Amino acid sequence: MTSNMWPKLRGVQVSFGQWQGQPVVVLQDPLRLSDRAVALPQSIAPVLELCDGTRDCATLRSALELRTGLRVGPEYIDKLLFELDEALLLDNDHFARVYRGEIEKYRSAPSRPPTMAGTVYPSSPELLEGALLEYFNTASPGAENMPQIEQVRGLVSPHIDYQRGGAIYAEVWRQAATAARSADVAIILGTNHFDCRSIFALTRQSYSTPWGILSTASDVVDRVVTVLGEGVFDEELHHRMEHSVETAAVWLHYLVKDRYCELVPVLCGSFQKYIAGGKHPGDDEEIALFVDAVRQATANRRTLIVAAGDLAHVGPAFGDRYPVGLAEKANLSAADSELMAIIAKGDAEGLFQQVKREGDRRRICGLAPIYLALRLLGETTGKITGYAQCPADQQETSFVSICGILLS
Repeated sequence: MTSNMWPKLRGVQVSFGQWQGQPVVVLQDPLRLSDRAVALPQSIAPVLELCDGTRDCATLRSALELRTGLRVGPEYIDKLLFELDEALLLDNDHFARVYRGEIEKYRSAPSRPPTMAGTVYPSSPELLEGALLEYFNTASPGAENMPQIEQVRGLVSPHIDYQRGGAIYAEVWRQAATAARSADVAIILGTNHFDCRSIFALTRQSYSTPWGILSTASDVVDRVVTVLGEGVFDEELHHRMEHSVETAAVWLHYLVKDRYCELVPVLCGSFQKYIAGGKHPGDDEEIALFVDAVRQATANRRTLIVAAGDLAHVGPAFGDRYPVGLAEKANLSAADSELMAIIAKGDAEGLFQQVKREGDRRRICGLAPIYLALRLLGETTGKITGYAQCPADQQETSFVSICGILLS
């Protein structure tokens, strides 16, 4: 317990539930380095906020009593910290040791395996091909015989599950098929949903799909490392479970088939520091260096830029107080239309400013990858290929909005 004397909680996954008729808070490691979960009464939950590395066990007890009026014995805090430690939820030596072992295992594997095969999509290559073909035919019957747009340089693709977003995926990838099939390298920028400190999380590991391996363009990654340093790998393990790049990589692999097309998988961290503060991503040197490095490394290759990002997340499932009804859905559609029009103009700075003006109250989780895709493309124009509002709870009172946009 010595490493827990000044406990500091990591960024954890929080959910709510019931245990023996009492409301509880359930904590899990979002990286799934541990399959354990910790449930504690909601009345005790304020102690978690106090676990910031500045208080020992005695001070935690005192602070909890001052804040909530609850008095607990030292053995209760000790047991709680033990459970948090066992579940790898504390930022301490135990977690660091396990993390080092897992990152070594991840890097030494033949490839990054598909984490959603068998759940979001079939793990069998034949069944997966049939499923995607069905999505194509549902979105655009007779799509194989429809004309392709050849000047596509990039696209906005969802990263929601295929069951809800299949039609939007299918239409944007159908219209980008010619560009995908001729690409030498695809830069896939996906939302990093994990608690992260970095704008960029890169990896030299290749991604695999049920059809095989999409090799990572290590020279492009190396060019970025040259200008930004090894810190771009600090959160590399987020690739292990993050689904955003994978959702796009499967559609890309379906289209390129056995043709060799390299991949550059990039997880993009939150822009919340720009939204909440005075700094602007357009003035961020790290972003400028990343954009220049990728452009230089891919200058002589046919390159496809993919932003794997969803739009709004609204309703009680995401922390809003009120359900989303018909009027709210109409307002959401209008606000999303305005945002998509800005993206279709290729206006990266306008996109950021619009989200900032809203205070990101609609939780546009695709902001970072879409913004960075527009920056990489430079002068560009877009075509909206689809839009949908997908239910995010069983009551259909919460929604995720998604879109497909071609960028030429």
